[in-house]
Amino acid sequence: MKRKDLNIDISKVRHFININVLKNVIFFSGGIVIFILGMVTYGIILNYREIALKQLMVEKKITAFENPNLIIDRKNYSLQLYEDTILVKTYRANFGRNIQNPKLLATDGATPVGEYKVCSLDTSNIYYRLIKINYPNINDAIDALRKNYITQREFDSIKYQNEYEDCPKYHYKMGGNMGIQGIGKFDIIFRNLPFNFNWTDGNVAISNEDMDELFLVMKKGSKIVIK
Repeated sequence: MKRKDLNIDISKVRHFININVLKNVIFFSGGIVIFILGMVTYGIILNYREIALKQLMVEKKITAFENPNLIIDRKNYSLQLYEDTILVKTYRANFGRNIQNPKLLATDGATPVGEYKVCSLDTSNIYYRLIKINYPNINDAIDALRKNYITQREFDSIKYQNEYEDCPKYHYKMGGNMGIQGIGKFDIIFRNLPFNFNWTDGNVAISNEDMDELFLVMKKGSKIVIK
């Protein structure tokens, strides 16, 4: 075979390989897109069945929330809204990337665990809304002091803030500005995923729509238990 013919054959082989690689990439990418759209569609169907809080209040004969409180379960990915001792509605929740441990350090990516209270309601948060809790509270500070993460002086400061200020300040070692947040601009995707995905820096995340419902009933001082 002549060198010229050999070059032509090699060129044809390369062209054939490139076309097949392109086809495989297109098919693979298309499969991923179809899979994601299928999951989101399934999630939309599941969310469509969710009963609005106002309707549940009527069914349970609750005219207003006088003593709203929340129990948040990391194991079951749930956020339960109570009026006093009456369970009114259960929401699906996601948490910090470190789901195995309770939060103790600013950079650990974990969700706080314990008994907290609402210390502020923020409507201008980057993730739509934020129901802020008093983390780090005194129990968090006691644990951090015992483990030598903070000094006695820092402990006294955190204790003072919990007793005399609305919210404790952000602590460089333990973190802060924690609570329940919405999803933000990616709400339509994340809220319709049919599986749980822990993606926050430690906050409890629920859909923007669910945050709207909680904002109607939660108050400063409301009790929140995270377990």
